[in-house]
Amino acid sequence: MSGILLFSTTTITLALVFYSLGVWAERLSSYLKSWHVVTFWIGFTFDVTGTLAMHFISENPFDLKDTHTLTGQLALWLMLAHAIWATRVVRKNHEQLRQKFHRYSLIVWLIWLVPYIGGMIMGMH
Repeated sequence: MSGILLFSTTTITLALVFYSLGVWAERLSSYLKSWHVVTFWIGFTFDVTGTLAMHFISENPFDLKDTHTLTGQLALWLMLAHAIWATRVVRKNHEQLRQKFHRYSLIVWLIWLVPYIGGMIMGMH
């Protein structure tokens, strides 16, 4: 396995670990905490890093008509919106949203899994 491929798969997997940790810890506590927001940002950063690394080794040009590219971009933009919104909710200390935010987090996480699992399957072939 080439160095950049190993780097990209490692960072994408770290994205899964950190993002999942934040989403599921928030879900189990039913309350959005500051450290959850930190894990969202770390997961997003690892995902962007891994995605860029994958782009550099890909033989195909960037094409939103490609299902994996489209779902990956959708997931990245949703993760970004999720992290920004979570940051604002915690900063403003909006209690009602902090208690219900986990519903939105779980939806974004499930959507994020589509390109993650798709990429994993593509990598096996």
